Amino acid sequence: MNIEDVEKLAELARIELSADEKKSLLKDFDSILAYVDTIKGAEIGDGDVKPDLYNVWREDWVEPREFSRESIVGQFPEEEAGYLKVKKIL
Repeated sequence: MNIEDVEKLAELARIELSADEKKSLLKDFDSILAYVDTIKGAEIGDGDVKPDLYNVWREDWVEPREFSRESIVGQFPEEEAGYLKVKKIL
């Protein structure tokens, strides 16, 4: 990476950089890219690495429930023409 690359990035980001800021960013980018190269060189083996995922809290299961229209309607204070009335929020 060179100063021209930093200037192009600044242009794309629509920011103005002083000469000192460009030099500082160039140094930062170089260290970041060197770190990426280090990571690329790491040996990770050929096998797939998949974590063993399981639910540690509880077993998932469906709880059957019986709902009837009457039991739901009975919980509303008002009904009009077959519609359940609720409080106005706005």
